[in-house]
Amino acid sequence: MKEFGIQQLRNVGLISHGGAGKTTLTEAMLFNSGATDRLGRVDDGSSVIDYDPDEIKRKITLNTTLAPCQWRGNKINVVDTPGYADFVGDVKGSLRVVDGAIVLVCAVSGVEVQTEKVWHYADKYNLPRLVFVNKLERENANFFKALQQIQEQLSGKAVALNIPLGSEDNFKGIIDLVNMQALIYDNEKGKGFTTAEIPAELRGEAEEYREKLIEAIAETDDELVMKYLEGESFTPEEINAGLRAGTLAHDIVPVLCGSALANMGLEPLLDTVVACLPSPGDVDAVVGSDPDTEEEVEVELSKDGPLAALVFKTMADPFVGKLTYFRVYSGVFNSDSQVYNVSKKKMERVGQLFIPRGKEQVAVRHISAGDIGAVARLQETSTGDTIGERDRPILLAPIEFPRPSYSVALFAKSKGDEDKLGTGLGRLMEEDPTLTVAQNTETRELILSGMGDVHLDVTLERLKRKFGVEVDTKEPKIPFRETIRKAVKVEGRHKKQTGGHGQYGHVYIEMEPLAEGEGFVFEESIFGGAVPRQYIPAVEKGIREAMEEGILAGYPVVDFKVNLYDGSYHSVDSSEMAFKIAAIQAFRKAMEEAQPVLLEPIMNLEVLVPDAYMGDVIGDLNSKRGRILGMEPQDGEQLVKAQAPLTELSKYAIDLRSLTQGRGSFEMSFDHYEEVPARTAENIIVQAQKEREGD
Repeated sequence: MKEFGIQQLRNVGLISHGGAGKTTLTEAMLFNSGATDRLGRVDDGSSVIDYDPDEIKRKITLNTTLAPCQWRGNKINVVDTPGYADFVGDVKGSLRVVDGAIVLVCAVSGVEVQTEKVWHYADKYNLPRLVFVNKLERENANFFKALQQIQEQLSGKAVALNIPLGSEDNFKGIIDLVNMQALIYDNEKGKGFTTAEIPAELRGEAEEYREKLIEAIAETDDELVMKYLEGESFTPEEINAGLRAGTLAHDIVPVLCGSALANMGLEPLLDTVVACLPSPGDVDAVVGSDPDTEEEVEVELSKDGPLAALVFKTMADPFVGKLTYFRVYSGVFNSDSQVYNVSKKKMERVGQLFIPRGKEQVAVRHISAGDIGAVARLQETSTGDTIGERDRPILLAPIEFPRPSYSVALFAKSKGDEDKLGTGLGRLMEEDPTLTVAQNTETRELILSGMGDVHLDVTLERLKRKFGVEVDTKEPKIPFRETIRKAVKVEGRHKKQTGGHGQYGHVYIEMEPLAEGEGFVFEESIFGGAVPRQYIPAVEKGIREAMEEGILAGYPVVDFKVNLYDGSYHSVDSSEMAFKIAAIQAFRKAMEEAQPVLLEPIMNLEVLVPDAYMGDVIGDLNSKRGRILGMEPQDGEQLVKAQAPLTELSKYAIDLRSLTQGRGSFEMSFDHYEEVPARTAENIIVQAQKEREGD
């Protein structure tokens, strides 16, 4: 593959709401640039980009995919991202390593929820961007309505570079407002267009939108402002220079239009990507740190500098192993070499480097500063790690991924699959940092957590397909606990006579509640050897064993103190086992008398929602026995801080999405345990008894 200088590179993220046509647009860009010789289709499974079996089955993008193409002497690394909200981790990872973005808007649906969200993600990374209004061939397509929504909901600096020539079934091309000419497409030819005069009936509309474009360009430069005010015309060079300067400075958001499916409007889009979006050399230098001193280090974008590359995506494959995607910020990454994982402080052996294009992989000798590539079979490296040199290490800031918000409990269908289940989940977690797996020691369940129900469904399908492991899922059990509210004194006596030695253990214990979080305390105040010293540890062991299963619903008992203050023994029949059994009996008797209560975990919630949904969200939290702790504005939205029982929050990710039409997000963390209200506790106890009878 041809090598390109830094100024000839464009690293571009393709982002939007699901269904706007990102993958179809990527296919059209590859086809028009000559990277592929056919126009792949998502609907018939022939897409170069969506090659994963799950993507073909669901007809949606599930993974970030790299699609490099060449256009007018430049290399465009198109990073196609998922549009479904559950796969936002891939979007955030991709936006971290690109220099600009193309935001897709459907001409029928307009600006949708996820489009707004990814626009804000691009804001956080300070990415220059342009908008492509797609699907103009569809029924009810309306470019001008979509443009108005873009200006109102995304950016008031959005300005049209072209407008459609016809619409719906009559859509046949676009009007180029820079050069004031019509581009007419012939679908039978597959690609290419002919230029023509703008039809007379559209001339006035075209001049109106060109005037808005010229006004926006004029504001990018003082000399152009004077020229504009004096009524002078701009040269094509001045228009193009102003467009580029305005886009890079976020003063202009160019809006183009067309149809990816009909392959119309792609050449102006590719031209605008090259002309207006930044090369790696046009953006601010990345700042890393010295891993030893933690001092900030500015990473110079140069092939001659020390290697510094950031891993932004890992693909797990049971046959090939891991495929690691990276962006090089400094130096040169060479095939058949050794590199240093700065994040984990380990050396890695590197085999062949690739430039992926969907499932195709083009082998290359090296990948230089500013470019994106991939390598297979790195052993230690995972998403977010920095790859560099041991002698001159630079640590790049890791990618910030959202925390999982939806969980299920997993059970292997085949008993022999437990080991394969652990291995497969480990590999899938390497691939997707928004997945977590944990063994809940209290409920004895394996908990898989992710961004939503679809995310976990896809994960379990991959687990079956890639690693041959089938699982059943259930809603995770809530780790309730039990405690006491009253101090009591009880006796425990175990006496059993059989042939030979009998069994005899006898204890008096005092049991009293402790403050929340103090756990379990065992004390003894035996006087005069009523219980011999050698049996006291057995008494504590019996209590600890019994406290694992309370009398209300079988949950662990917490926050209480036991004092062994008296007892008796038999010189022949007493044993450690007898005193352990006596302690268990005493504990159970004490629990019955000490006003036992059920405790439930209370979670801290931080819910970020637009103002319009505040009432619905707060009302829903109140219905979930939640307590609102406060509200504060954040990035144009409201951050609601609350506490609510975990019992009510098992499907909060789905509930919040429904309440806010996908616009809300939340983070949840454990805070403390609290007594369950009596009526709710009754239901929990009855359910627990049914489960134990079933077992």
